Amino acid sequence: MKAIRYKQRICEDKEKIDKFMKSMRTGTLAMISEGVPYAVPLNYIWLDGAVYFHGLTSGRRQEALSSSPQCCFTVYREYGTVKDDMPCHADTAYFSVILFGKVTLLEDNKEKAFILKQLVEKYMPGYYKTRFTEDFIKNYKSDHDGHAVQVHKLTIDVLTAKRNCADPKFLFAPMS
Repeated sequence: MKAIRYKQRICEDKEKIDKFMKSMRTGTLAMISEGVPYAVPLNYIWLDGAVYFHGLTSGRRQEALSSSPQCCFTVYREYGTVKDDMPCHADTAYFSVILFGKVTLLEDNKEKAFILKQLVEKYMPGYYKTRFTEDFIKNYKSDHDGHAVQVHKLTIDVLTAKRNCADPKFLFAPMS
């Protein structure tokens, strides 16, 4: 793995990274599909230093992960463009995390139920009254492909994080 060149932007604060990963709603999963790069945005949860997501049993993403489970997952937030008198010195305020690792399928229905409940609560807190039990997960079939939902875990081999902070008064605001 190549080291980050822009050393002053490296963020190694585990608490900030953890808070950022828990607060963001989407990330981009990049993998190889039929010999070419393939990236797809998806909802996720960050739990105990791993990324979890769900999906269909069929489709391009599942085919790619089945043939090569090594992947990259990126979560990024831009805060604005940093002004400078010199056009070439304008910059971007941001926080980004890039994870490299291997995706595995969860097989245990109790674990799948727990993760799916966490996903639902992250995106629609308090909305569903359904109990995510092992039996519910075992018996649920998708309307899209007729199969049980799959729950994936991305186990992290390498995590890199970068940030560029800027005082809001230095951010460009278009004239209204």
